[in-house]
Amino acid sequence: MTKSGAEKKRVRRSAALQNGGSRDPNNDTPPRKQVKEKDLFQLFSEKVRDHKELESRWGVLQETRVEYFRGKDFVSFLGKHPEVKEVLESDKSLGPEDIANVLLGRSLLVRCDRVVKTVRPGKKKLSTWPAHLEIHPDQQFSDNDAFFAWTFVKRRPLWQTILSFVWPVVTLAICLFPVFPHQCKLLVLYTCAGLLLLIFSVLSVRGLIFGTVWILLGRRLWIFPNLLAEETTLSELFQFWPKKDEEERPKWTSRLFYAAVSAVFILVLRHHAPDEAARARYQRRVSNIIDDVLEWSPKLALSGFLDQDSVVNATETHSPATEEHVAQPKEEHEVEEPLVNEEESGDSHHKQ
Repeated sequence: MTKSGAEKKRVRRSAALQNGGSRDPNNDTPPRKQVKEKDLFQLFSEKVRDHKELESRWGVLQETRVEYFRGKDFVSFLGKHPEVKEVLESDKSLGPEDIANVLLGRSLLVRCDRVVKTVRPGKKKLSTWPAHLEIHPDQQFSDNDAFFAWTFVKRRPLWQTILSFVWPVVTLAICLFPVFPHQCKLLVLYTCAGLLLLIFSVLSVRGLIFGTVWILLGRRLWIFPNLLAEETTLSELFQFWPKKDEEERPKWTSRLFYAAVSAVFILVLRHHAPDEAARARYQRRVSNIIDDVLEWSPKLALSGFLDQDSVVNATETHSPATEEHVAQPKEEHEVEEPLVNEEESGDSHHKQ
C-alpha cells in the first residue's frame, strides 16, 4: 500500500528536523554565508598570489612542485598594500596573522619547513629559498623562518592557453622542414645558428669572467646568476647582476692550482689546434652536409628513386647476355690449357 502525500511531507519534515538538530550549535552562520566567505577568501588568495610584489619561489614538496612564500614577506606585503584586503569586505580589518590562519584552516595554504636544516660546508647560513620542503607539524602562522605554499591550482593565463595551441603547430612545422621552400630553410637555419651562437657566447663569457675574478680576487662573480637554475621565474632568469657573495673566500693555494691547470689546458688546446688545411676540409664537409639538407626536395627524392628503378631494370635485362659473354672465355681458356700442355710435353720428348 502506497503512502499518501501528507505522510510523505511529514517524513520530509522529520528528516529536516533531524538534520537541523545535528548541526553544530556553536556555528550560527548560515550555510550561504559560509560559502560566500569561502569565496571571498579564495578571491583574496588568488589576488595575493597573482600580485607581483609578494616574492615567491617554486620548490618541491613531497615530490610535487609548489609555489611558496615566506611568512615575513606576507606580513610586509599586507602592510604595504592594505588595499588587497578590500576583497574580504567585513573581514578586511583582520591582521596578517589572522588572515593567514584562516587561509590555513580552509586549506588554501599549508605551512612548510626546509628539509635541510644544517648549514652546508663552505656556507655561513642556511639557504634563503630552499629547493626541497616538507610539511610542518604545527599549522599555525609564523613569520620566523616559516614558509607557506599555495594548495590551490592557479588560473592559467591567456598566453599559456594560446601557447598550448601553438605548440602542436610548431611541432608539425618542424616535422615538415624538409619540404619547406629554400628561403624558409635558410631563415630557419640562420635563426637557429644565431641562437646557438648567442647561447654559447654568453656561457663562455660568463665562465671566463667567473674564472678570472675567482683566480685573481677570490670572489665568485656570476653574471646572469639564474641562467642555469632549475627552479626560477622568467624575470629572474634574465637577472644580470649577481647577488652578494656570502661564501668563504677560497685559499690562495687552490686558486694557484686552478690557474696552473687553466694555463696547461690552454697550451694543450693551442698545440693540438687544427691547421688551415684541416679547417678547410672540415668546413667543406660541413657545408656539403648543409647543402644536402637545404637542396633536398620531394621531386629530387622521387627522381632518384625512378633512376634507381631504371638502372635495376636495365641490369636485369642485360644480365643473361653478360653471363654468357663471361662464361664463353672461360670455356675457351679451359680448351686451350690441354693444347698448351701437349705442346710442352712434345718439346720435352724431342729434346730427349
